[in-house]
Amino acid sequence: MSAAAIVAASIGLIPGTAQAADPVKPAAQAAGAPAANGAQLNLFMSARVSSAHGFELTTSLNRAAPPLDTTIEWGDGTTETVTSSGAWETRTKHTYKELGEYTIKATVVDPALGTSDTKEVRVKTAGSEFTPYGPTRLLDTRSGTGTVKGKVKGYSSTRVKVAGNGGIPTGVTAVALNVTAANTTSAGHVSVFASGNTRPTASNINFEAGQTVPNLVNAQVGADGYVELYNGGWEPVDLIADVTGYFGQQEASGYTPQAPARVVDTRNGTGTQPGPVAGQGSFTVKVAQPGATAVALNVTVTNPQEAGHLTVHPAGQAAPATSNVNFTAGQTVANSVIVPVGKNGEISVRNGAWAPSDVIVELVGTYSSASAGAYVPVAPVRQIDTRESWSKGPWPAREYLWQAFSVEQEAWVLNTTVTNTRGAGFLSVAPDHNSTGDYTNGTAGSPARPLSSTLNWTAGKTVANLVQARAGDFGIVDFWNQGWDRADLIVDIFGYYDNE
Repeated sequence: MSAAAIVAASIGLIPGTAQAADPVKPAAQAAGAPAANGAQLNLFMSARVSSAHGFELTTSLNRAAPPLDTTIEWGDGTTETVTSSGAWETRTKHTYKELGEYTIKATVVDPALGTSDTKEVRVKTAGSEFTPYGPTRLLDTRSGTGTVKGKVKGYSSTRVKVAGNGGIPTGVTAVALNVTAANTTSAGHVSVFASGNTRPTASNINFEAGQTVPNLVNAQVGADGYVELYNGGWEPVDLIADVTGYFGQQEASGYTPQAPARVVDTRNGTGTQPGPVAGQGSFTVKVAQPGATAVALNVTVTNPQEAGHLTVHPAGQAAPATSNVNFTAGQTVANSVIVPVGKNGEISVRNGAWAPSDVIVELVGTYSSASAGAYVPVAPVRQIDTRESWSKGPWPAREYLWQAFSVEQEAWVLNTTVTNTRGAGFLSVAPDHNSTGDYTNGTAGSPARPLSSTLNWTAGKTVANLVQARAGDFGIVDFWNQGWDRADLIVDIFGYYDNE
């Protein structure tokens, strides 16, 4: 199988830097001791984020000679000694075992002259860990839940309060929201972003007249605790947002990604009884081992006999008044789901229609306190758009595009969109065992065609779905066109998981 490979672009996303706080007044010079080169000894220090759990500290002095030892106290009980000089900058990396805020203190001493200087900087780790919540409805413009009742006008926004809402604490960095566009009267899209941020060009949901379309969003939360939902269509639309968990910069549950694994397929009896799920019926399946708090899934409904919805929730609890997948008769549609698990690692799936439907569930990752995978949200970045580059062109049928990401991250939170479809098909996203060098020098081995699906489409439709994609050992992810006709593919990055 030849790969229709796009130009690889390895990216290292650095969410920001933490600069030194106001300088601490230099320690008093010892009585009678001369100043080096006629100047007080000064230590310069700054810190920048280097990973979800770590920082790179830069130190230097205001003089070149002699080089002096600088003692760094990282604020977590560990210390380190480096040699600093005005002749060069010394860069030292440190990884914290636990997320949180720390005060880094650096001290340099000139024993010959009896002078010293100390500087401090307060830092907060960039990573966030997941806390399951709900599922709970935070926003419904149809009923006025969380906002004023009534549709969101075209080219305007509504806001949903996340931080400080119910049991969600203040200071959360991101939230897992299942966002649904309903009662649509024309085509359009929805963009979800942090309050106070510039609205991105990336969209999360694409809809047509008469459609009800959901999509999972790992949305950044604004400093005021709100998330914006923008209606990018001409006509008003109802918007619904259900929360299943939130991310905060403290120890909770980390994420462990995996290649998609099918755990339920009612068509052949995988994971449950064979045959469609009865209308208003449900099934329970074990998807995680003890210690797991939540799972990331891709849930697909197929062969539905009438319109309805699926609700995925922790086993042992009553089904909430939320939905994860909405469908019409005969439609095959998928949606990503992050859902808390019951005490035995089980989830339940309920068919909210009055007629039977087949259901497919694929496991793509697990949240647990044992995992170090912390989430780092970023402003959306468009990584692939086959519509805009002649070197990429339409996505070939039965082929894949490979994309190189940074090798330092464990998984990527991506919004995938397929458009300009010429026939029916489905998208598969899977890790690739090859390296960029393998593709560059023509020695790449053909990856095995995956069996999993991320989203399904028919001719002329635009369909989007979130995917938490695990990369291969060399940071490469493959995007497979599993249809028999060409299409266009758009991939936007919303964040990544990092163990370091």
